Amino acid sequence: MKLKEVITSAYDNLSKSQQKVAKYLLEHPREIAVLSATEIGEQSGVSETTVIRFCYAVGLSGFTELQKSVREQLLLEKSSLQTYVTAKESLADAPHLHARVMKNDSERIQQAIDLINEEDFELMLEKIKEAEKIFIIGSRTSFAAASWLAFTLGLARDHVKLIRSDTDDLLHLLQSMSETSLLISISFHRYVKETIKFTEVAKKQAGYVIGITDSPLSPLQKHADLLFPLIPTGRSTIDSTPVLFSFLNAAVAGTTLKNREGFENRNKEYDLLYRDYFEPY
Repeated sequence: MKLKEVITSAYDNLSKSQQKVAKYLLEHPREIAVLSATEIGEQSGVSETTVIRFCYAVGLSGFTELQKSVREQLLLEKSSLQTYVTAKESLADAPHLHARVMKNDSERIQQAIDLINEEDFELMLEKIKEAEKIFIIGSRTSFAAASWLAFTLGLARDHVKLIRSDTDDLLHLLQSMSETSLLISISFHRYVKETIKFTEVAKKQAGYVIGITDSPLSPLQKHADLLFPLIPTGRSTIDSTPVLFSFLNAAVAGTTLKNREGFENRNKEYDLLYRDYFEPY
């Protein structure tokens, strides 16, 4: 039986305070998945002890098992692919499919524009400019974005490193980080544990961590000094890709404008190397 059904069936036998926890859990599964028992208690208006007793009352071994069940059964109830396909079904027989899909993308980008705090964006540009070294990580659906960002930022400044967890020595990379380093971590639902764990450890090594994600309740929020949640809750990760690349493009544009001389010098060097080694005979 799913956790939601277990809670619903046990609801009438719970104390009034435990019912507050149950109601909060059913209404805010993402928050239960990432907050502590103390924070859940504060949000639902009860004590931490009540949250723990609620777990026992519904047959769980404790708060850890509650979070695990929520993540598995509620937070991850639908895959991004399922959400993506469902959202496109209404367009299946409509004319001008490309125009409709691209219009939806532009609407999501506009929503993201409204979500982004301009002061936070300017702070990100300043951190990118000041950092001695920049490390960028993103896995699975986020890897293409991380790779693109590393390449394009590398045209504007020195010492930009894309982290490849499949081939890089992660311990060596962590050792090479310092208080003058910047980590940019990209992770979208479903959140890759490897990325979250690396970000957590790197937070103790790097001077500053920027998280780029979908939701303010993303696991990255615990480890990022500055968080950019770009997508309203419930959106497909695949559908978020145009928004993500548009945001990264804005970040690169801002970095280039703030370091125009450095970009022009690196661009000249890049063109020379390209002509010497990559142009066809």
